[in-house]
Amino acid sequence: MNKGISIALVAGGILLSVWGISASESFSSDMSRLFTGAPTDKAIWLIIGGVILGVVGSFGLVRGGRAG
Repeated sequence: MNKGISIALVAGGILLSVWGISASESFSSDMSRLFTGAPTDKAIWLIIGGVILGVVGSFGLVRGGRAG
């Protein structure tokens, strides 16, 4: 995997995670948490997507460093 793509994936993962955490602290997530006990699906998926992108990007950086 190209090192530039890996860095972009890590940065995108960080951005999605921050956006998801921000969404989980929103008014709609507070209302969802009041009735269901969990934040909105959007907030959860943003956080999950951010973590996955970060892991894939980190793997690409580590693997790319060893190969090249």
